[in-house]
Amino acid sequence: MAESWTMKGTVLIACNCAYGCPCNFNALPTTGKCEGEWTWHVEEGAYGTVDLRDATFTLAVNWPGAIHEGNGVALLLVDERTTAAQRDAIHTLVKGEAGGPWGVLGWTWPTLHGPEAVPFELELDGLRSRVRAGAGFELELEPIRNPVSGAEVTPGAVLPQGIVFKQGDFASTRCYRVEALGIDYADTYAAVAPFAYEGG
Repeated sequence: MAESWTMKGTVLIACNCAYGCPCNFNALPTTGKCEGEWTWHVEEGAYGTVDLRDATFTLAVNWPGAIHEGNGVALLLVDERTTAAQRDAIHTLVKGEAGGPWGVLGWTWPTLHGPEAVPFELELDGLRSRVRAGAGFELELEPIRNPVSGAEVTPGAVLPQGIVFKQGDFASTRCYRVEALGIDYADTYAAVAPFAYEGG
């Protein structure tokens, strides 16, 4: 029987799509394939008796097509400051064994590398948030700019049926790199949003 769990905090999202990301609106990815990532920072949460407060972890996936077509190759990075029990709990969740967004999406990454415990540098600053995990993962957000005037614009979306978030602010990637998966982009979709999940 699965453990009861809850988790809430902030998630940073990026992929290779154009701003807004068609996946948010049940459409196919901009280029026909998805190369995406989520970085979750847990402000409050527990998996059974395992306290997950202050845990940070990144899941990056390179799919050969759209997410719902599966066959993705994923990499799970977990803050090295987490305990073995916390890493085991996060691994169980990301494999899709206990519900949450991973229970819906987990089957789409049959190959999951990790969890790898690496040093995380995380700065949550809205549309200017950034994270570095080890030497091989880097994400830096910046506001989207009007292509004519250069002025910052601040779009977002309310997604009542959203799997990962329900309401978020959209940004641009200043840098989005996952060395192990061959991902290296800038000026593509990014978002920052609160999340709240539970299961078990």
